[in-house]
Amino acid sequence: MSDDPLERAERTLDRATGLETERALAVLAEARTMLRANRDDPALETERLDALETRLTQRIREVREREAYDSNLGASMNPEDEDAP
Repeated sequence: MSDDPLERAERTLDRATGLETERALAVLAEARTMLRANRDDPALETERLDALETRLTQRIREVREREAYDSNLGASMNPEDEDAP
């Protein structure tokens, strides 16, 4: 396997899809931090790095929104619950 940070970030995006919410968030945040740490590396394509960082940020937001939706789903299914919308 390559040690290229951009390739590792792409693999992380794919891998995070099948993970539990908390683990997915941790893995995605770690990959985003790794990309940011490598931002000054002249060997990396800046446009590709920017695009991957954006994709990681979007995926983190999607996972958080999915978790919020899933946690409120039970309340909406039971309107007598205090947390029901």
